Amino acid sequence: MGNPIAILIADDNKLMRQTLKLIIAGIHDTRLVGEATNGEEAIALAKEHLPDIILMDIYMTPVNGFEATRKILKDDPSIKIIGLSLHNQPSYAKNMLQLGAKGYISKNSNHNEIIKAIQKVAAGEKYIAPDIEEKL
Repeated sequence: MGNPIAILIADDNKLMRQTLKLIIAGIHDTRLVGEATNGEEAIALAKEHLPDIILMDIYMTPVNGFEATRKILKDDPSIKIIGLSLHNQPSYAKNMLQLGAKGYISKNSNHNEIIKAIQKVAAGEKYIAPDIEEKL
């Protein structure tokens, strides 16, 4: 068995971060390496912890998830990013995927959907939540 999947959460909403932490804690062979409250922190923590996966909220200030994704992947293209948004807008998903994200899920997804996204992306596959994929 290899090392556990190192996951970083980047979301400005405390309740969302706590929910994601609980979900991650229930996934076998994962570990949370940090949580960022904005894109700036996500960039710094990605350099510090070198996570395998970042769950990236797209709307944060002062640096949003699009910009943070671009900067993180420029520095380390091996990091896999899953975009997270309240909105299941296909244009947001397209933008994140064009920036190099490996997945995109809506915050309206249930916990099984989030687990599936993490597992698929960790295995090297792309993952788009069905409610978004059908609109792409």
